[in-house]
Parts: sequence; structure tokens; C-alpha cells
Amino acid sequence: MIETLIFSICIGVSVGLAAGYLGSLMVLEKMALVGDALSHVALPGLALGIVYNFNPFIGAFAFLFVSAVVIWHLGRVTKLSFDTIVGATFTLALAVGILMLKEVELLGEALFGDITNVTIIDTGIAVLVSVVALLAANRIYKRLVLSMISEELAVSKGISVSKINLIYLLLVSLVVAAGIKIVGTLLVGFLVIVPAAAAKNLSSDLFKYAVLSAVFGAVSAIAGVLSSSFLNLPTGPLIVISGVTIFAVSVLAKWQSK
Repeated sequence: MIETLIFSICIGVSVGLAAGYLGSLMVLEKMALVGDALSHVALPGLALGIVYNFNPFIGAFAFLFVSAVVIWHLGRVTKLSFDTIVGATFTLALAVGILMLKEVELLGEALFGDITNVTIIDTGIAVLVSVVALLAANRIYKRLVLSMISEELAVSKGISVSKINLIYLLLVSLVVAAGIKIVGTLLVGFLVIVPAAAAKNLSSDLFKYAVLSAVFGAVSAIAGVLSSSFLNLPTGPLIVISGVTIFAVSVLAKWQSK
């Protein structure tokens, strides 16, 4: 039990940091729903892992990776926004995943995560993936922000906006796949949205905003994992409640400062 709790906290901290940091860009771009919808695309791959007894992370990331590339390509070809394309994609993936997971118990594990089955391999993968995602996101952060402000200006500075967008989508896919184990496909998108929204309420500059987004993501995950262990309740919903509490406090703090 203690070992599982330690593994879960490690996953929660690493994924929370990476998801919060990456989510700060989504909230800036007003693409919050994209992060949530993208997480549901992983369900068919997760279902394959559960049904055929291989690491669900592999299946989830495979589907997310392919979907990210398809979404990116469709965005270039059709000129439609990411949220439009993701919205058309995630419902199909959700339907296919539910059909593949006919047993209620397996469906619940996929949608809400399962803290009791976290292993050292899951922990190692999640930590490694999160560290890689954080480092990579940090390298492209300013270029992404510039492309959000003005795509023409970014191009004039020699930035390949299309390439940067693809890298960003793939990084989000990595983090979402890593977090599915403890949060589930239904709720993992929360970690990409709410911590960043809370940070935005309290930040006066871009650096503080990015750091607070990552910190709030980690704190939400830790609080949810610990609450789940003590209360014997599902981890995912408790992580969401913890994060929403932080968001509510940030709203009050912003209101008081006016």
C-alpha cells in the first residue's frame, strides 16, 4: 500500500508539473477544450492495452500520436481551428473505446484510472515522459507564445509555426497518456486546463504564469492522490476537486486584490 502510494505521488507530481506547464499555453491560446477533448482520443488505445493485457500507456500514446499528427495535418489542409477538428475526432474515439470495453469494470478503469495497479514501470515511464515533455516545452515556449501573438511576426523571425504546433500537440499527447493511469481518460484533460486557469488569475508576467501553472498542477495531483489513499475513493475525481478548490481560491484572491 505504501509502495503504491509513493509510486502514485511520483506520477502525480511529474504529470501534474508537465500538464500544468503545457496547459498554460492552451489557456493563453484559448484552446482549453482541446486539451480535454484530446484526452478522450486515447480511449481506443487504452482499451486495446486493457483487453490484450499490455501496457495501456503504449496503446494510449499510439492513438494520441497518430491523432495529433492527423489533427495537425487536417488543420494545415482545411485551415479549420484545432478545437473544431479535435471536437469532430474525440467523440468518434470515445464511441469506439466504449464499444471495445464492454465490461463495466474495465470501462471504469479506463475512464477514471486505477491507483491500485500502479507499478514501478508505470512510475518510471510517467516520470521520464514528464521530464522530457517539460524540457522540450521549455525550449519552444517563447516561440509558441510569439506565434500565438502574431504568426506573421513568428515567421519573419524564422520560426516554423506549423512545426512548433506539431511538436506541442505531441508533447500534450505524451503527458495525457502518462496521466491516464491515475486520472483516467475522462478527467486527465483537467490537469491541462484548470491549474493554468488558476495561475492566470494570480500572474502578472509570463514566467510567473508558467511556473504557477506547473506548481498548481502538481499540488492538485498530490492532494488528489493523498485524499484517495485516506478516503478510499477514486483518485481522478479527487484530483479534480483539489484543482477546482485551488482555482476557487485564486478567483477569490483576484477579486480581493481589486
